[in-house]
Amino acid sequence: MGLNKKSVDDINVKGLRVLCRCDFNVPLKDGKITDENRLVAALPTIKKLIADGGKVILCSHLGKVKTEEDKPSKTLAPVAARLSELLGQEVKFAADDNVVGPNAKAAVEAMKDGDVILLQNTRYRKEETKNGEEFSKELASLADVFVNDAFGTAHRAHCSNVGVTQFLDGPCVVGYLMQKEIDFLGNAVENPVRPFVAILGGAKVADKLNVISNLLEKCDTLIIGGGMAYTFLKAKGYEIGTSLLDDTKIDYCKEMIGKAEKLGKKLLLPVDTVCTDSFPDPIDAEIATTVVDSDKIPADKMGMDIGPKTIALYSDAVKTAKTVVWNGPMGVFENPILAAGTKAVAAALAETDATTIIGGGDSAAAVNQLGYGDKMSHISTGGGASLEFLEGKELPGVAAANDR
Repeated sequence: MGLNKKSVDDINVKGLRVLCRCDFNVPLKDGKITDENRLVAALPTIKKLIADGGKVILCSHLGKVKTEEDKPSKTLAPVAARLSELLGQEVKFAADDNVVGPNAKAAVEAMKDGDVILLQNTRYRKEETKNGEEFSKELASLADVFVNDAFGTAHRAHCSNVGVTQFLDGPCVVGYLMQKEIDFLGNAVENPVRPFVAILGGAKVADKLNVISNLLEKCDTLIIGGGMAYTFLKAKGYEIGTSLLDDTKIDYCKEMIGKAEKLGKKLLLPVDTVCTDSFPDPIDAEIATTVVDSDKIPADKMGMDIGPKTIALYSDAVKTAKTVVWNGPMGVFENPILAAGTKAVAAALAETDATTIIGGGDSAAAVNQLGYGDKMSHISTGGGASLEFLEGKELPGVAAANDR
């Protein structure tokens, strides 16, 4: 995987038009931004381009735009307003329904060095997600240089992150956020400081097939928790009661247990389990639990979280690690009673001196909710993208940037 990419530090953008793809896919409620983490994360790259005297043209998608009716609720206008406040200078919003329209063209024409404009939601154009040539060319026509700082969409080949690079003569580089993702996630997988411990959770084995297989080859210890652990326990011949089971994946789990043995890797599975009679309804309802050894789950009970012995086992494995990657919760962490395993793993990672990398999605949400965010070396901004990175796949959005 070619991970040595040119970044914003390798180019001089003074007086040049810079198209910068950010991830402004923020949650909105009644036109108000309810979580602005993604805006704040984009600021270092934007500020660098302003300081260097570039003419900064920002673009991003926001949500899914299926019909004309979706458009008003998916406009990036609130993002332009909030970015203006965060940057302390006007971010002019080019409100064209076709994204690269008269407003955008006139705004770009009028730009002075250090000015910033924001284009309309790239998904207003149907071709965006199909990487259509015409829209890619139109985006490229606005700029001399392309900067990709949107890791969250790096696993998708769209016009605004991949197509545009094919029609631009100038350099195509990564921003600081992308650089950080490549440095942490890429190096963790390709070149980790050992011992390297990977922790995988979440509901389904099917979602993590390639990740499990790839990480077994790279890591020293692979820890399995969450709903997917029960298919592994079933593969060992244990009764798992009414716990989540991916019954088409039992043979795959057997294969992975065999692969770990053959490669001399530790594969840790839960040794005890927190059980309930049924799934909590609503999900955060108070619920009675019992703890049993993982080979003694009663036929009428459902495993919902890792138990205290497993927490101790997993926490110990983390203590000696030098690199830890974590993706996926250990139990139904939306319920306070069933969140103990996920909390304990987060706490163990917060206490270690190892490089700790959280692979986006639910694990990132859990770490932030528990207040451990600042204790982690890196929290990925892309769930799907980080998973594909951990699978060892090449991400189109990363591949499209120029190599050093």
